[in-house]
Amino acid sequence: MKTRRLTPALRRKLKSPMGLLVRGSPDEAMGKLKKMMEEVKPPMVVSVGDVVSRSMLQSNISPQVLIVDNRVMREPITPISVDVDQTLRVKNPPGTLTEEVWLIMEKAIQSNRRTRVLVEGEEDLLTLAAVLCAPLGSLVVYGQPREGIVVIKVTELMKETVRGLVEAMKIVA
Repeated sequence: MKTRRLTPALRRKLKSPMGLLVRGSPDEAMGKLKKMMEEVKPPMVVSVGDVVSRSMLQSNISPQVLIVDNRVMREPITPISVDVDQTLRVKNPPGTLTEEVWLIMEKAIQSNRRTRVLVEGEEDLLTLAAVLCAPLGSLVVYGQPREGIVVIKVTELMKETVRGLVEAMKIVA
């Protein structure tokens, strides 16, 4: 997959939740997520973002893949302390999905090892890569600032929708 950059129209579109918006305090949202996981029994859970990843870990929810950039609202934070089998590093400028992101996400998801993907740059758009790379039935969870969390169930339809969004991004030479 080539390196792609968001267009202004897509940026606006992606401000809306892509999955189920779970409102509430972190504790309430994590409680609802646990219930969902018991019902769905996802083959994989991917967390995108430092706040969501930390909240999940504090609630004893253990994502197989954690995508973090050690920043919250672009401000540096203390890195999450988590026991992982491997840490994969990737550079990804804001508003972009680099060619390398796709390789790293496939490696993280296919390794069947607990993996932290440490992004230098911006991790938000890796949600799209996670949906396209994760097995069907997986859950991809990210934060919706000041509202709660968004839970995306990976289905064929969701993969198709996300593929359309990625293809609508501008290819960077």
